[in-house]
Amino acid sequence: TRFCINIFIYIYFYLLFFLFIIIIYYFFKKKIKVKPLGLDGSTEEVRNLITHLKIYTKYDNIYALKSELTTTLSEKWLSRLNNRMQPNSILVLFRSFSIFFLKKIVVRQTKTKFGSVDIIVNNAGIQHVAPIDEFPTDKWDLIIAINLTSAFHMTRLAIPHMKSAGWGRIINMASAHALVASPFKSAYVAAKHGLAGLTKTAALELAEHNITVNAICPGYVKTALVDGQIAATAKARGMTEDQVIKNVILGAEPTKKFTTVEQIGDMAVFLCSDSAENITGTLLQIDGGWVAQ
Repeated sequence: TRFCINIFIYIYFYLLFFLFIIIIYYFFKKKIKVKPLGLDGSTEEVRNLITHLKIYTKYDNIYALKSELTTTLSEKWLSRLNNRMQPNSILVLFRSFSIFFLKKIVVRQTKTKFGSVDIIVNNAGIQHVAPIDEFPTDKWDLIIAINLTSAFHMTRLAIPHMKSAGWGRIINMASAHALVASPFKSAYVAAKHGLAGLTKTAALELAEHNITVNAICPGYVKTALVDGQIAATAKARGMTEDQVIKNVILGAEPTKKFTTVEQIGDMAVFLCSDSAENITGTLLQIDGGWVAQ
């Protein structure tokens, strides 16, 4: 009898313990929010981007993933993350857009939330400056993956949705370096030239589907990325940063002006309008006359 009582007590306490665990799990499950897991580049820059997304879009919650994390996370984990996101939210994946399943989730999420995938702007890009014989191979692979391969995957996944809708706009953010080269930027120049080829090929394939594909080719834009290039170029060439801006950065542009993000945005909006429906396969330069020389 005593043995049976002891068994009953053990079972009772085990049940209480598991009940406690279940209560705690469901309590935190309701409370947990998917917070940013880390940010690449300037934290202030990313915070400003998220703020603008909240102001100019209808999203209440903007979530960010750091590239080092997204390269190691499994598709199953990311799918669970996507499902756990609260309504009226969007997932922003900074930098590491080269992983196939991340793009698959982004396209799927857009389709689910809005009912269609109408416009794709492939804008992810990074830079590294070094002579070819000293260029780190891991940097080469990363730049090609983010600046070129990412655009291929996003375009490939979006096309079926655009075809089914009978309308679409794909805009690739290229560069003047999609048309000309500069020393010490082998990976970046190669990726942007590749992006120009991808733009033309996709435009030809989609010409009869009411889907246009174009690339915007800015000169130098005063962003944190260019600020990093200025510092790296100064180090590579043994120059001051002011000398780099005057003689290297804006030295190639006859207007001696940086292109602004607003000018690029206006061009992208125009390419999505009805007035641009017969513009496709083009590399549109906003470069202060750089490539005209």
